[in-house]
Amino acid sequence: MTQPIALLLSAIDGWSVEGSLLLLAAALVAGMGTGILFVVSVVAYRRRQGAQYQLIAVAVSMLLFRSIVGTGTILGIVPMPIHHFLGHGLDFLIAAIILYTVYTHAPGSVGNDTVSD
Repeated sequence: MTQPIALLLSAIDGWSVEGSLLLLAAALVAGMGTGILFVVSVVAYRRRQGAQYQLIAVAVSMLLFRSIVGTGTILGIVPMPIHHFLGHGLDFLIAAIILYTVYTHAPGSVGNDTVSD
């Protein structure tokens, strides 16, 4: 094995999710970024009052909740099976909401002959 790869493998040997400072830092940064995006999406919804903006705010709130669940897992509060169940469930719901929003609120979408915002 080459020297840099062996050094990397020895540095991460024994890491687990619980208590990992690197993962905790990544989850906190992701949570802060997602929190900012959530605030922006809520402001956009409040300014526009459109259903599509509300759906996007809901999807972004689910992303924020994923960051909270991830942080809870790293801190040992959320068990790994719950983490995976919620994470993959939220992935599906986020994708479904975004696809529904694009499909129903895009110009020329089915059942919508008027131009969207």
